[in-house]
Amino acid sequence: MRLTEEQEELRSAVRSLLTRYEGSTAWQPLAEQIGVAGLAVPEEYGGAGYGAQEVHVVMEELGRVLSPVPYLGSAVLTTQALLAAGDEETCQRLLPPLAAGQMVGALAWAEQGTWDPDQIAAQAVPLSGGTWCISGTKEYVLDGAEAALLLVAARTPAGLSLFEVAVDEVGLRREPTVTMDQTRALTRVVLDGVEGRLVGQDGEAGRVLRHVMDQACAALAAEQVGAAQRCLDLTVAYAKDRVQFGRAIGSFQAVKHRLADSYVLVEAARSAAMGAAFAAAEGSPELTRRAAVAKSACSEAFSAVAGEMIQLHGGIGITWEHDAHRYFKRAHSSSHLFGAPVWHRGRLSTELGLAPA
Repeated sequence: MRLTEEQEELRSAVRSLLTRYEGSTAWQPLAEQIGVAGLAVPEEYGGAGYGAQEVHVVMEELGRVLSPVPYLGSAVLTTQALLAAGDEETCQRLLPPLAAGQMVGALAWAEQGTWDPDQIAAQAVPLSGGTWCISGTKEYVLDGAEAALLLVAARTPAGLSLFEVAVDEVGLRREPTVTMDQTRALTRVVLDGVEGRLVGQDGEAGRVLRHVMDQACAALAAEQVGAAQRCLDLTVAYAKDRVQFGRAIGSFQAVKHRLADSYVLVEAARSAAMGAAFAAAEGSPELTRRAAVAKSACSEAFSAVAGEMIQLHGGIGITWEHDAHRYFKRAHSSSHLFGAPVWHRGRLSTELGLAPA
């Protein structure tokens, strides 16, 4: 599994741009100058026609600097949900502005602390004129407060379905969530009899969300690898510079062992993330298994390396003046995003026939 020269050039371009633009100011340059929002969108919908490997590259670089841009929620979750739903009219109307970065989309999906589609309780009932009345509460909606497009998963008599909801609809409330990790915006969305439009086939959203779950886990794993690598780089640099007892602390055997263990964790996580990205790009039937492995392995690796970053930096590592706390918080929050590692190991066991479905 090797990235192509073109993909490495994409990495260099994204990294260069992220050094010039900090925080949310990077979103428009990323979309306009590099076209990241439309990388995985087919050309007929205004995108570049690439796939999961290019998304992997972008996510790894975004993770490296803990960028708060709405790439994961809009360019991955929302676009993949629309493409998987297969609604041609909706794709023709919504994907071009999403691909251009002119509109931010959000997928309202999780409920009651879980991303398991089987646990969705929001309800939708048909109205006259082909619209639906939706009621329910959605949690942890990525970039939901700033999104101009909202996709909502809810149950109908036919099963789980996907709906397009206008963000200014009567009965819709968007409540920004106070999070420990302030680099990722999450929103609670409350729908009280909100009118929505069906996207795709009634009762088909279960399949759509399972596809989105795999794509999301592959993308998030890449972000976690990029962030974990940055933690390791910063810690190695500090170990070379910090002198104690007349020697750089990196020369102490115990520190060397801990850094070596962190390196092994990062490289193993990188392999898992790449495996998921290649499976997603190829449309492999192994995708669900590889995505579950990647989400579990990369979550735990990032958490461990971020913890070692704090420990090996000593006193400065626990202050807000140093970036260590930002990576530690992102590690904790991303570990739970789209489901904790133990839940994904359960998914993997089911896929392998080791646990009842």
